[in-house]
Amino acid sequence: MMKDNLPDPRKFLAQHWQKRPLLARNALARFAGALDRTRMLALARRDDVESRLIVRNRAQWHVASGPFTPRDYARLPARNWTILINGLETVLPAARELQDAFRFVPYARHDDVMASYAAPGGGVGPHFDSYDVCLVQGGGRRRWQISAQRDLTLVAGAPLRILRHFDAQREWTVEPGDLLYLPPRYAHDGVALTECVTWSVGFRAPSRRDMIERFLYYLRDQERDDAMYRDPRLKPQAHAAAIHPDMLAQVTRMIGTLRWRKTDIERCLGEYLTEPRATVTFTRPRAMTSAQFAQRLARHGARLA
Repeated sequence: MMKDNLPDPRKFLAQHWQKRPLLARNALARFAGALDRTRMLALARRDDVESRLIVRNRAQWHVASGPFTPRDYARLPARNWTILINGLETVLPAARELQDAFRFVPYARHDDVMASYAAPGGGVGPHFDSYDVCLVQGGGRRRWQISAQRDLTLVAGAPLRILRHFDAQREWTVEPGDLLYLPPRYAHDGVALTECVTWSVGFRAPSRRDMIERFLYYLRDQERDDAMYRDPRLKPQAHAAAIHPDMLAQVTRMIGTLRWRKTDIERCLGEYLTEPRATVTFTRPRAMTSAQFAQRLARHGARLA
């Protein structure tokens, strides 16, 4: 097996992580041929895989969601289309291995591994991601243009998050095994020069709003004393459409009773970080005794499902 030639983790985190881009040539050569067109198109036909087909016709973009059929593929043009598959680490061991190559970043920050197969000219247009991303060239050649521009206005009404203006500041042609790291909100545009496969290793970065919403849902589910609003001394009021001060005061008291501890935050975060993707299903194994389980563990070892 070919050895990885990744940058030194300490230097990478100190000099590049969430700071500036990095192009590392031949950093992950062992993944250059791990995925090809045939495997990608087969995966995109499965209903337990999250896939999209993106076709560009001049300035128009068309997006369809999988699963796809051979008839869908037969209608594709010779150029300017891309198949995207998310969450590959749940169905493809090579994708899990690729994600594990970045284990110097805490698992709590790992999101998913996406891959794209692109015909010549294929891509998803100039865009930006709100999180860190490592783009690994799997096969073929792709031209990447990047920009630190501040104007991140999107094309209104487009089916993809495409930048309205893109001012390329740097450009590279990447070969199999090359790695391009981009910090959050760094504009980039990748176009396939030949048919190619590109891996995308994403790192989650929940927003403050997302975490507040998730935590409030968590607290709601922990609530046991679900007291109802009561007004046994209700009296007629002059304006039926008005919210009475007594009602406002009671609701204010109800919301004011919201309390939580550090352990609530820990548990909520743990549940959030370990929640499987929507497409993931688990098959219950056959029942076995503790001794049988220990025997199988000793014989075959263990790995993530």
